[in-house]
Amino acid sequence: MAEIVTDEVSISRKIKKMQKFFGLQVTGKLDYSTISVMKKPRCGLPDVANYHLFPGEPKWKKTTLTYRVAKYTSSLSKPEVDRAVDMGLKAWSDAAPLNFIKTNQGEADIMISFESGDHGDSYPFDGPRGTLAHAFAPGEGLGGDTHFDNDEKWTSGTNGFNLFTVAAHEFGHALGLGHSSDPSALMYPTYKYQHPVGFRLPKDDVKGIQALYGPKIPGKEKSAIPQQPSYNPNYCDQNLSFDAVTGLGNELLFFKDRSFWRRQSQPASIRAGFIASSFPQLMSNVDAAYQIAEKGTAYFFKGPHYWPTRGLQIQGPPRTIYDFGFPNTVHKIDAAVHLKNKKKTLFFVGDDYYSFDETTRRMENEYPKAIDDEFSGVEGQIDAALELNGFIYFFSGPKAYKYDTEKEDVVNVVKSSSWIGC
Repeated sequence: MAEIVTDEVSISRKIKKMQKFFGLQVTGKLDYSTISVMKKPRCGLPDVANYHLFPGEPKWKKTTLTYRVAKYTSSLSKPEVDRAVDMGLKAWSDAAPLNFIKTNQGEADIMISFESGDHGDSYPFDGPRGTLAHAFAPGEGLGGDTHFDNDEKWTSGTNGFNLFTVAAHEFGHALGLGHSSDPSALMYPTYKYQHPVGFRLPKDDVKGIQALYGPKIPGKEKSAIPQQPSYNPNYCDQNLSFDAVTGLGNELLFFKDRSFWRRQSQPASIRAGFIASSFPQLMSNVDAAYQIAEKGTAYFFKGPHYWPTRGLQIQGPPRTIYDFGFPNTVHKIDAAVHLKNKKKTLFFVGDDYYSFDETTRRMENEYPKAIDDEFSGVEGQIDAALELNGFIYFFSGPKAYKYDTEKEDVVNVVKSSSWIGC
């Protein structure tokens, strides 16, 4: 009974908080007005908060940002989508010293796409109505990326959900704004049609964006010439660490944030690229990866999902990591390595590791075991792992440890960046 009472009090408190946010009568009960607001189509970010900026106030460190529509919707023509996106961004650049440059290839600061259901970012869409879209606050990886539910009926008018209206709201999030409790604000969380022609940001939104980037100074706008962003990562940073490493065919692949490097037999033969360009389903931030060369198959892990691949082609939609037999307390994999001769794959999660028998396709019973007990000499959390020429290479921060399985000890330590020719 105590737990039930506690839950009821907790739910009532949350209802009161939401009612206060939306300016409703604060009763703590699901009355008609409260249910009516809850049923309205809305943005997919939580709104029971009293701030207009995200916690920590993340913002872009630059004022000229690139954007790209990577996936379009069948509801509208491409020109209609492009126009809605352009006008949605213009609403913000009219109020703050921001410039937006469109690109049609490669990775942009703000990647825009129409997605359905579970689309790999741990925030699945729910079909028609409900959650319309979501965007990520400024930052690395998914930061700034904006996704629209492709199952909605998108329109440039009022017969459906007006894309400009939703896009302009979501771009506010992509620039660093949270939801507003002012019903007249664009950043109010429920959908309310806005006519795109001549649209001007309401005062509350102007205050919010200028709190992050300052006011727009007439005559000082940058006359940026649209151009494709060049790929020039500082990959020879001596503190470089990798998110994941794997073989793939005759190459080695090294993943970091949005980027990855393909290394052939010689270090001089290294090509850099964007994950989204070669693996659009993964988009960015791969947690772990491994290859079973004799099967021509590799597996990529991200959060509670994994994707099988053949070559650079991902085979089907994401699957759950619990297929491997992980307990439900495991939500992501830090690293994975396939041991060719033993036909087993080791998965590293925090301070422990698991052993998966690839022949029986079962997790071995006596696991997990402590990493320290089995792999002496490897320091720090394991970020990535790779078996090559009979040795296991463990990547931890800026260091790569060469582990001799026969001696059961580390025999060499090098900089992680040396693996990509630095």
